[in-house]
Amino acid sequence: MHRRWSLAIVGLVLILAGGVLAWLTQTSGGIQIRDVRFPGAKGNTMSALLYIPPNATPQLPAPGILAVHGYINSRETQDGFAIEFARRGYVVLALDQTGHGYSDGPAFANGFGGPDGLVYLRSLEFVDKNNIGLEGHSMGGWTVLAAAAAMPNDYKSMVLEGSSTGKPFAAEGTTSWPRNTALVFAKYEEFPELMWGVEHARDVTQSPKLWALFGTQGPVEPGKEYGDPAQGTARVLYTPAMTHPAEHISDEAIGHSLDWFAKTLKGGTPRPSSDQIWFRKELGTLIALVGFVVLLLGVFDGLLEAPVFSHLRLPAVADGSAPAQTTTQGGRWVTALLLSAFIPALTYYPAFALGGSLVTPSRFLPQGITNQILVWAVINGLVALALMPFAPKRASRSGIIGLSILIALVTVAVGYAALWLSDLVFKIDFRFWIVGLKLASAKQFLIFLIYLLPFTAFFVIALHILHRNFSSLGASRGALYLTNILALTLGFVVLVGAQYLTMWLSGKLFNPIPDPGFVPLSTIVAIQFVPLLAICAVIATFTWRRTGTSFPGALICGLFVTWYVVAGTATQAAF
Repeated sequence: MHRRWSLAIVGLVLILAGGVLAWLTQTSGGIQIRDVRFPGAKGNTMSALLYIPPNATPQLPAPGILAVHGYINSRETQDGFAIEFARRGYVVLALDQTGHGYSDGPAFANGFGGPDGLVYLRSLEFVDKNNIGLEGHSMGGWTVLAAAAAMPNDYKSMVLEGSSTGKPFAAEGTTSWPRNTALVFAKYEEFPELMWGVEHARDVTQSPKLWALFGTQGPVEPGKEYGDPAQGTARVLYTPAMTHPAEHISDEAIGHSLDWFAKTLKGGTPRPSSDQIWFRKELGTLIALVGFVVLLLGVFDGLLEAPVFSHLRLPAVADGSAPAQTTTQGGRWVTALLLSAFIPALTYYPAFALGGSLVTPSRFLPQGITNQILVWAVINGLVALALMPFAPKRASRSGIIGLSILIALVTVAVGYAALWLSDLVFKIDFRFWIVGLKLASAKQFLIFLIYLLPFTAFFVIALHILHRNFSSLGASRGALYLTNILALTLGFVVLVGAQYLTMWLSGKLFNPIPDPGFVPLSTIVAIQFVPLLAICAVIATFTWRRTGTSFPGALICGLFVTWYVVAGTATQAAF
């Protein structure tokens, strides 16, 4: 019994250790963190994390910074910026855009929530209203630009990370608006055409839109300061060698922001921009995320010892003999592996394009990205069904459906409780970079119920054929885990790798669809498929080895992935 629960204990220890490391990092030097909700101008509820350094008091107000994440992210994505700003004496409001995180939807409404965030930041008695900075990544840049347009005299400077003035979602930039602006636009940006109207990110210095912002008649020189900070016309361009999503997990990008606000805001605490500790928090939440997965496995393993779940246990555990099983062999094994790995990747862009055009957000399917993933899942579920007759046959187990549903619900509920406690005690979610597992709001829970059945059906089908092709109790444990991980992730590893190799060689992603934002955004989403499907492969293999059936693992994966996607993306339709 104790051995069965040991894995769950390891998971809890990892979550605790990661949470402590993250908490000590983000509260370094006496910083306070508050989870705040405040009303917007349209009666909507907005959400943010508020970082308060010890120097900020009503008697001595400190400068403030509104920091905003990009599309289909949340407030925690800006933690690196927020931690380092707060360590330098700035009060930081890390905002959830409308329709993201815990801010009311729909997404894109009310200036993305930027004006509401700036009003709230300025209302705080410990914030110096004459020294307000704005910082936003990607669509977060359009969010702070909306705030600047609505309140042109209520901020002093801004940093745009991988964003732009002008169409499609902001007012055109001029030499006087927005005030004192730094632009960080990476050399391997995925969105150069959408943002600045140039084909390659390295050519952003040639953009007429950028010339209008900087007041030049020729190429803008990176690193050179244009204009006058005292007049609010200062401009600077930074072009670090990285990609769009890398900008919010980069010492260099964060350092450029620190340098710019040190020049343009008064009242901060002097500290070199090279002095950064934020990555310890990122490491802590990664450890906690790993601990979450280990906890799920351990809880499942422990629950199997309970008499109520005894019928789920693999018969071989009781009598010492493994049931006879067959898998694909030789050339058929290779074919099955290639089909399992590459059909999902080859159908990815077409499915996303189809989902984006045919399954637009509505009251009943309110999340655009989730709809696209749903179409992909349906297509690949149907393909798996069509190929199932060619997989080796397996004897089915009876009387396990109810038990599988119950053990999956309890297992994931324990994981959810662990995240809830981590949020309560440490103010963290479980994440690394753009991979983040968040608690769901009440509305997101209802949306979760909408998408749960089709996503779970996909995993029931996909994991059933996975185990029929590759899983055998006679195989070595390491080989079994590796095979199943490769079967689910290899195609996306190749897809993402090929795209960024193309980017490195040519300066842009391979884009078969004319929409300048479609393939870049879809490719960034595809990055998350690799760790998510790897986690599902581990869960599926672990649970199969203990039960001899794919069903419990498929249910756990369906619950986990639906929760992850719904809580972590944008809600575009009113719900």
